[in-house]
Amino acid sequence: MTARSPHRPFAAKSGQARLVAFGAIAVAGSLLLTGCGDQTKEKKAEEPAGDAGKSSAAAAPLADKLPQAIRDKGEIKVGSDIAYPPVEFKDASGKTAGIDPDVADALGKQLGVKFTFENGTFDTLVTGLRAKRYDIAMSAMTDTKDRQNGVDGDTGKKVGEGVDFVDYFNAGVSLYTPKGKTQSIATWDDLCGKKIVVQRGTVSHDLAKDQAEKCGDEKLAVEAFDTDAQAQTRLRSGGADAGSSDFPVAAYAVKTSGGGKDFEIVGEQVDAAPYGIAVAKGNTELRDALKAALDAIIANGEYGKIIAKWGVEAGAVEKAVVNGGK
Repeated sequence: MTARSPHRPFAAKSGQARLVAFGAIAVAGSLLLTGCGDQTKEKKAEEPAGDAGKSSAAAAPLADKLPQAIRDKGEIKVGSDIAYPPVEFKDASGKTAGIDPDVADALGKQLGVKFTFENGTFDTLVTGLRAKRYDIAMSAMTDTKDRQNGVDGDTGKKVGEGVDFVDYFNAGVSLYTPKGKTQSIATWDDLCGKKIVVQRGTVSHDLAKDQAEKCGDEKLAVEAFDTDAQAQTRLRSGGADAGSSDFPVAAYAVKTSGGGKDFEIVGEQVDAAPYGIAVAKGNTELRDALKAALDAIIANGEYGKIIAKWGVEAGAVEKAVVNGGK
């Protein structure tokens, strides 16, 4: 999720990357969503357990890199706020779907375990990791130095021991317009004299307000909505010249809204930063196993297929990086 410093704050859900989930849902009407606070555990019927999990781990190429305790139980528990299409969301059947679950499934083939996603509010994921309720957190979480060091990005105060990240995707903020009606908009500076719609309280909203000040007399009109879905509806109806969302959400809206006929992304992402799989400090064996597995699926092409499936190739990484956030 996008928030002010950059993307999401350390322990709050303000900002775009989680809230804008509802915008993507609106343009992909078949999707169903559970509330962010739902702590319900979701497992796939085919998940191995006990001896079945051990057998699967034994047959996987990178199984021996995992901690023995995880190999024994045959699963990695994943804390995730499952409300952010296309990164993670509930599909029409109620199954957890998206980029993160697909990447996790591919990692699981390398490591010989199943990744079990457990839904929780974003601001509890790091504490749940520290309390060993989860083995990892994978939830469009931006890798930042503050999170690595356990510092609250808003207050600057130490709030925990921090986490390590295995970075697997890059995401920033994108501009999009009605398809075929770009009006030569390619950068934020091109918005002067025009109107933009955004979701209230997001980085996109902040950027729009900042740009309006820069535009001066050549005014940029900014209309903010409670949800990204409302902003998209306004743009779709011709009530604005451009909109802005997190890149994955914008890309998904472009791909799905009106069968791909409503919107197009213009220009480049801004405020780009890596999403990382969070692992508790000191759990270096699991961290390094995840890094090796990510490198393996990048090398064998599975990662590329997943990213292409969701139409977010611009956010792909070329290799796994530990703690690459700034």
